[in-house]
Amino acid sequence: MLEIKKLNSGYGKMQVLWGVDLSVEPQQIVSIIGPNGSGKSTVLKSIYGITDFYSGEIIFKGNDIAGKKTSEIISLGIGYAPQGKLIFNNMTVQENIEMGGFSIYKKDELKNKIEEIFLEFPMLKAKKDKIAHSLSGGEKQQISFARALITNPDLLILDEPTLGLSPIVGKQILNILIDIKNRKKIAIIIVEQNARQAVEISDKTYVLEDGKVALVGGKELLKNQKIKKIYFGG
Repeated sequence: MLEIKKLNSGYGKMQVLWGVDLSVEPQQIVSIIGPNGSGKSTVLKSIYGITDFYSGEIIFKGNDIAGKKTSEIISLGIGYAPQGKLIFNNMTVQENIEMGGFSIYKKDELKNKIEEIFLEFPMLKAKKDKIAHSLSGGEKQQISFARALITNPDLLILDEPTLGLSPIVGKQILNILIDIKNRKKIAIIIVEQNARQAVEISDKTYVLEDGKVALVGGKELLKNQKIKKIYFGG
């Protein structure tokens, strides 16, 4: 589905990623964990074309998308929900979701896509006419997911989906991701602050340190003493 090879990227003259390798198979959940400033979000932004690309390859479904415009990347089948539940607070729930697809669908097509999304997120359908700022943090995160999914992506990338949420709501959000993966048969990459829960729901986890991949593994990382001490609280 996705293979990143020797990726070097950053912002202007500030290089953040140094030779990063990463791969995602169809219908996998892959998580990226690591300390603040390690380059986790930069990996996602590099995939989505919103960093400065220096060298390397980002191969998505056989196409090298490194350095391509974000609009091209969306059309190839990648959806992105950025950090911080970035929604339009003064718009309704439905208007927020429409923003994810208005530029690629005709009016009737968009209407049908919205109805499909509401089947996936019945809570959002019940509140479709509510102003977004009146919703809870978990509900706003679902808006962000829905807006990213309206383009029917094959790969969904999510930056800190549980940021600012209570542990209970955060776990509910991660369970929604598992459900989305299984029902829509898509691959998901997440950068997640809750390292333990990220590893638990993922098929594969990458540990980043100083812009480089320090460790790759599956659920066996839950028993890794170094990882437990640094990321799981001992």
